[in-house]
Amino acid sequence: MTATSSETRVPLANMEIESILATDCGSTTTKAILIEKVNGEYRLIVRGEAPTTVEAPFEDVTAGARNAIREVEELTGRRFLAEQGVITPRQPDGSGVDIFMSTSSAGGGLQMMVAGVVKTMTAESAQRAALGAGAIVMDTIAVDDGRKPHQKIQRIRQLRPDMLLVSGGIDGGTLTHVVEIAELISAADPRPRLGVGFQLPVIFAGNIKARDHINGILGEKTDLRIVDNLRPVLEREVLQPAREEIHNLFMEHVMAQAPGYNKLMQWSPIPIMPTPGAVGIGMQTTATEYKTNVIGVDIGGATTDVFSVFGDHGELFNRTVSANLGMSYSICNVLLEAGLANIMRWVPFYIDEGDLRNRIRNKMIRPTTIPQTLEELIIEQAIAREALRLAFEHHKSLAVGLRGVQRQRTISEVFDQVGSDVTYINLTELGILVGSGGVLSHAPRRAQSALMMLDAFQPESTTMLAVDSIFMMPQLGILSTIHPRAAMEVFERDCLIRLGTAVAPVGSPSKVRAGTECLSIDLTLATGKQVSERVNAGEIKVIPLADGEKAEANIHVSRHFTVGQGMGHSSRTTVHGGVVGVVLDCRGRPLELAADSTVRSHQLWSWFEALNMYPQEAVASLKARQKGRD
Repeated sequence: MTATSSETRVPLANMEIESILATDCGSTTTKAILIEKVNGEYRLIVRGEAPTTVEAPFEDVTAGARNAIREVEELTGRRFLAEQGVITPRQPDGSGVDIFMSTSSAGGGLQMMVAGVVKTMTAESAQRAALGAGAIVMDTIAVDDGRKPHQKIQRIRQLRPDMLLVSGGIDGGTLTHVVEIAELISAADPRPRLGVGFQLPVIFAGNIKARDHINGILGEKTDLRIVDNLRPVLEREVLQPAREEIHNLFMEHVMAQAPGYNKLMQWSPIPIMPTPGAVGIGMQTTATEYKTNVIGVDIGGATTDVFSVFGDHGELFNRTVSANLGMSYSICNVLLEAGLANIMRWVPFYIDEGDLRNRIRNKMIRPTTIPQTLEELIIEQAIAREALRLAFEHHKSLAVGLRGVQRQRTISEVFDQVGSDVTYINLTELGILVGSGGVLSHAPRRAQSALMMLDAFQPESTTMLAVDSIFMMPQLGILSTIHPRAAMEVFERDCLIRLGTAVAPVGSPSKVRAGTECLSIDLTLATGKQVSERVNAGEIKVIPLADGEKAEANIHVSRHFTVGQGMGHSSRTTVHGGVVGVVLDCRGRPLELAADSTVRSHQLWSWFEALNMYPQEAVASLKARQKGRD
């Protein structure tokens, strides 16, 4: 009864998989989940976690993985570990599992630099390829990026990425500039972050006519891999070959050199996958299964990842990493980028600016602390709104059409400045908005998660809101590559917590008289019961509708608002319930907050009260303390 070795692995296609153990080795925590077939359905059984042990004094990632799995053993009363690793397949005595798999972002995850000839064309395509493969893009080098050659060389030496992705030139196009980039890399003579003495992996995905030149310049100095051109012609982008090679090199170089990963790789027949890449696969699977457009966000302590899947067949997939926006290690960067005023606009009570700055700094130097008072909770969620907003703005700036493509335009497009710089993300067509990360998944009340996402992303018309219950999306993402049914059944029943449907008319409340009705909605439940509600401009209300229930909705808006059918036009649709219910958000799109602090405070408290976001006693006590200070 031993861990599976490369010699004894059973072909997956011939296996009947009824029990699955999966780990995600994060930067600070390693999570393990056990999935088993129960009454013909795959369900999450238990979850365990432990600190990640990739750094000193352990320097062995399998130590943290074993600790997390031991918690699963304690909770189930079964044995999953042997001396060599995870016991596979499952044994007659009930020990072990049929298959084990893992994702990882420990040790900083996959860190890359990308390069291209034109910053807004081939370099941007290289950035999309790297991000989609689960990498953190440390910097983008381009011929036209405004830096002098010696500055670029110094930057490559300084960053020490795990690998470099080089693009540039359509097939048969420019050679000079592509060769110039290769010479910069050669002059820098970069060393990889991990593995002293090893050559830096470099992937060339550019002009096929330049391959011999690139090989002559970089073939001896680097571990050079050549794949299909990212932009063989200006009108087409081919990202998959580069992404596959990134994953192969991630396994060969990054994982092989990272402390303990060579042992972890022997535990499973499934290659370890970068955590963000696995989450991206999960988002794409969600879009395919639900046949809708999806936006997902994972807000962590140091970074915030945003994923989007749009198009009739989910062909428009994008992932961005805001590497300086997070809720602990990077929280001061949120303050720097958003500005104090933008954070304070979400706080409905007075707080001294110096006090707020100190609270934010304390969170940075004590990243594992959590809010202890209602004041601290509201402040943290105000910062989260700005981190999410900024990350989404960053995402939209990269989720655009191919730049440099010649296209015919109508007269209206010429005057409206419609072009390849315009994001393809249409919030009116968004079907599901999924949030994950501690501040969203572990909010004390689910309504708090719902309002944070509504305020930051401002979805339009009708959108389902959901959160990942315990952040198991990475494990389900890698599971979906070998067993889609198991992944989706656990995703549906145990991972995704539906908050409800948001109905958000587009329009400006400031353009109508206060107290003017914005929306009226009539719901017909499955039982035949009728529920009606009226909402004024600037207000937000909730209609309770339980998870699993749905209703036919007849939505009417005033002539100054639209729910996707034109100003003042009615709409009929199906709305789904959730733990929060149907949220009628008539605060306008774009969302407007009052400039006057007193009026804005009243706005915020009324919205919080409408969603029952915080305990009434705690709110009353906070207001009393504020009144005493005044």
